[in-house]
Amino acid sequence: MQAGYLVLMDEITHDADNNLTSRTPVMPQRKALERTDGGMGERPALIVVDVVVGFTDPACPLGSEANSVVAANIKLMNAFHKANLPVVLTTVIYHNEEQASVFRARIPALNLLTPDSEWVQFDPRLPVTATDLQLEKRHASSFHGTTLDDWLKARDVDSVVVTGLTTSGCVRATAVDGLQNNYRVLVPREACGDRDNQAHEANLYDLNAKYADVVSLEDVLLSLPT
Repeated sequence: MQAGYLVLMDEITHDADNNLTSRTPVMPQRKALERTDGGMGERPALIVVDVVVGFTDPACPLGSEANSVVAANIKLMNAFHKANLPVVLTTVIYHNEEQASVFRARIPALNLLTPDSEWVQFDPRLPVTATDLQLEKRHASSFHGTTLDDWLKARDVDSVVVTGLTTSGCVRATAVDGLQNNYRVLVPREACGDRDNQAHEANLYDLNAKYADVVSLEDVLLSLPT
């Protein structure tokens, strides 16, 4: 085992005849730093990270089955719209070969994300409105190289609910940068997903330990200001 790697153990269950019935990855007991929940502020914004066709359609090399993630984000977007709270949706688009060239050399499938590609379009099931900020980005974080922080501050946002795809990539980077830009960060676990479930669980564990409150979808919906 390489040093520094977090290993997920399998929780195995059997039926009465000792046949394997399920194998579920679980986090081992670990010694984490003492921390305090940040909670939701008085003026939260929803950041829906890269819930685009290229990530929700398994036919795309970047995609995976994400129906439950899309469904959770529909609920959140409808709730934020009803409460007249800010909503941001991000997508990754590359307009020329120079943009994020090192990142794209490392992950060649990213080269599919061109302006004329169907893969960069928001999943058509999402209830996007004219008041939502539709933000292009080049790298993992929704804050890096964008106007997101200025847009949020102009609307007196004090906390962000970060959702989308994928947990181990752009969701994590956005959540960490949210904290680094001095916002309270909440991540509803049902509203984000990953191609690799072990990566999903490991990153939720780490986000909750240091950078964000990882909570349920229901917790977020019940905590929204009225």
